[in-house]
Amino acid sequence: MSKKGTQAVRLIPLGGLGEIGCNMMVLETDDDIFIIDAGLMFPEEYMLGIDFVIPDFSYLRDKKERVRAILLTHGHEDHIGALPFLLQEINVPIYGTAFTLALVERKLQEYNLDTPARLRKISPRDVLSIGKIKFEFIGVNHSIAQGVGLAIQTPIGTIIHTGDFKIDQTPLGDPMIDLNRFADYGDKGVLLMLSDSTNADYEGFSLSERTVKKRLEKILSDSAGRVIITVFASNIRRMQGILESCEKLGRKVVLIGRSIVDNIDSASALGILHVPDRLLIEPQEIKDYEPSKIAMITTGSQGEPYSALSLMATNVHKHVKIEPGDTVIFSSRFIPGNERAITRIINQLYRKGAEVVYEQVRNVHTSGHAYQEELKMLLNLVKPTYFMPVHGEVRLLAKHINLAKSMGMPDDALLLAEDGDIIQVTPEGISKTGRAEVGKVFIDGKGVGDVGTLVLRDRKHLSEDGLVVILSVLDGENGEMVGEPNLISRGFIYEDFHQEMLQEARELVKKIISEANGERRKDSDELQGEISKSLKRFFNARLKRRPMILPIVLEM
Repeated sequence: MSKKGTQAVRLIPLGGLGEIGCNMMVLETDDDIFIIDAGLMFPEEYMLGIDFVIPDFSYLRDKKERVRAILLTHGHEDHIGALPFLLQEINVPIYGTAFTLALVERKLQEYNLDTPARLRKISPRDVLSIGKIKFEFIGVNHSIAQGVGLAIQTPIGTIIHTGDFKIDQTPLGDPMIDLNRFADYGDKGVLLMLSDSTNADYEGFSLSERTVKKRLEKILSDSAGRVIITVFASNIRRMQGILESCEKLGRKVVLIGRSIVDNIDSASALGILHVPDRLLIEPQEIKDYEPSKIAMITTGSQGEPYSALSLMATNVHKHVKIEPGDTVIFSSRFIPGNERAITRIINQLYRKGAEVVYEQVRNVHTSGHAYQEELKMLLNLVKPTYFMPVHGEVRLLAKHINLAKSMGMPDDALLLAEDGDIIQVTPEGISKTGRAEVGKVFIDGKGVGDVGTLVLRDRKHLSEDGLVVILSVLDGENGEMVGEPNLISRGFIYEDFHQEMLQEARELVKKIISEANGERRKDSDELQGEISKSLKRFFNARLKRRPMILPIVLEM
């Protein structure tokens, strides 16, 4: 809380600062709390078996009566993916553009919420008043349709939150980013600016979406065979450009992949995407056309093993198999962590005789995030008193801070914050005043938060060293061993090659049990612990391996 008589706004990032993904910012006054975005992130390599990760909502649980609304900047998973879980605890109105809410609605259908979500449609330049705060939604360009930034008018001054943005002077579909509105606020005075840092280490300007359309159209025109283009399913503008080019060049288009079909249906229904008449055909109709008259838009840009493109490349897709003469275009970035899977798919495609085009060899993709010159341009227009970069790893936040310094902003006007920092903003300054409880909640199947560090450590242990189970049965009356210990290994050794060593392990277990007195034999926990430690030492001495040991002692 702020000191008595002092007006302040507090910002608490629960995700998205110091990392890529899990974007979630809390804006708090003494009376009200607002949540800006609630996203997920996909698991890192060490998170074995985890489906995805969401922010820890602990900070909000004892304050949920003060939460007034959730405001969404756009519909990417790293901004809306945690909503089904957040709404189970805090069900307040959700504000977003029509396409953003269409994606939210489809996502929520996968979950059985006790209370229906309260979705409230907004449009750019709409103003929303809740309590003492006003929010104006400002249209921005991004790699998804209908993204917005926020102008947040508080009693202490205006805070600009850019959302994810770029400055595209020749966009497809969406209007150009509303620089005039950002400049209007800059002229009136902006207390604090929060700005997207995802591409803060890229110099110059990002490519325009229209430039990418031209390059894709040239490949479509020059290719004598089928052209298969994989894109992010949310990139409606990219797909609109492909549809227009195919109509112009006389290629029929096949949509493959549920998310592609669903998103195009949603965008068409909302009037933000136009599908030319008689352009689309079904996959089973491909054989009715010459290869030069076919283009496909498909899922699988990140090498997902069960995506449509992956199934095509391995000859198990129901309708499409890769053939010599095909051209496959990855019109998307390689998300860090997915490079190996994507490269594996590319190699499979080449083995089948296809030509493969991707961003590293030709510019067939553009980012939805601003490069350095665009970041500087928006900073110049907004002219904030204080500046705090958001959305990015620490190195990116730091580079964004340095950009602001290069433009003349003083050190005491700049703040580099990370998840969990409690940032207090007043007309007199911006500072960190404490730490909130933050963390990551792992989603594994239907389990929410039931997989923690210890479980991940066990999974890592199992994946690297395998498992040895040793089952010993004791007579319940005299405590003597019944039969031989039964030893089973998985992922540790090939048992046929190590029968002699495994018999030694059994003899070791028999020795431990035979030397234990009657009381110790009755204490199965103590006996199992001794067997585990002894076998760990034994296998390490023999093979320099440390499998997980699971001893089981039963009485019968």
